[in-house]
Amino acid sequence: MGVQIVKGIDELRLLLQSVRAEGRSVGFVATMGGLHAGHEALVLSAAAVNDVVVVSIFVNPLQFGEEADLLNYPRDLETDSRLAHSAGADIIFAPSGEEMYPHGEVLTTVSVGSLAEDWEGSTRPGHFDGVATVVSKLFNIVGPCTAYFGE
Repeated sequence: MGVQIVKGIDELRLLLQSVRAEGRSVGFVATMGGLHAGHEALVLSAAAVNDVVVVSIFVNPLQFGEEADLLNYPRDLETDSRLAHSAGADIIFAPSGEEMYPHGEVLTTVSVGSLAEDWEGSTRPGHFDGVATVVSKLFNIVGPCTAYFGE
């Protein structure tokens, strides 16, 4: 059996609620897709110590400055799902932009202040606030026991 692909927030919450009710742990790897060996290592780490591993694949519009960058970001859910599954993922959470930001509205944001002025933030205003906002939202949706991030 392959990895389960879930596209709805309510569906994922319901599924993970039953997992936690059974006393099982949930590991989480947040991605925008385009999975590679680094993502694979994170999923392997999560699978080694958690009962269920969720990998999100969501290209977050809040962290892109120019629309062309967002539109050109690679998207290949089938390939990403195969890599995630082979590394031990159980669930892929692949919501649409509309699912994450209904009606295109962002009602709450997270600001990282002056931290956003370095690295990519120096040339991509709003990038890190967009990352912090979506990660916060994903944590509230997934409710992981443990989360895994790259360097």
